[in-house]
Amino acid sequence: MDNQTPSEELMTRVAQGDEVAFQLLVNRHQAAVLNLVYRFMGDRSQSEDLAQEVFLRIWTAARGYEQRAKFTTWLYSIAAHLCFNELKASRRRKWVQFFKTGENLQAYEREHLSSESPNPEDLLIARERSRQITDALQCLPDNQRMALILKRYDGLSYEEISRILDCSVSAVDSLLVRAKRTLQKKLGKS
Repeated sequence: MDNQTPSEELMTRVAQGDEVAFQLLVNRHQAAVLNLVYRFMGDRSQSEDLAQEVFLRIWTAARGYEQRAKFTTWLYSIAAHLCFNELKASRRRKWVQFFKTGENLQAYEREHLSSESPNPEDLLIARERSRQITDALQCLPDNQRMALILKRYDGLSYEEISRILDCSVSAVDSLLVRAKRTLQKKLGKS
């Protein structure tokens, strides 16, 4: 058993109580799960707790695991449902931060500013645009936001997203179209 062992095979071993296989799964997927949960919830501490809960659920559900899809589809499904449940339980909406203050803002500035050494006014405009985008994302309904995160940041296919969100592929397409339309309206684009 090594880093080349497919996650589905590791999960089969976890179902037999193999703690080493479980640790390999956690090491392999914890960053992706934490990023997904953080992008959706917007709170680092809460995201860390929920990411741990995802892996706890994987451990406890291991004996009933049946490979019907890719392991990551099952993993993201657990994470997505935990996020939805947390929002329902807490009755509050969190500010979703898709842009970290340093690294993503710099990438945005490089992509959208014409000069190699932007002037302060250009930097201010870029920061304001980043804030507007983040605010617009906050307004998306939960299922649209989750579909957008899974597509944009995790690069999942419509089929994978449909399994995770337990809806049809056409529903995923509709969620993404509506999310894009809402973002365009919020950002003043037609």
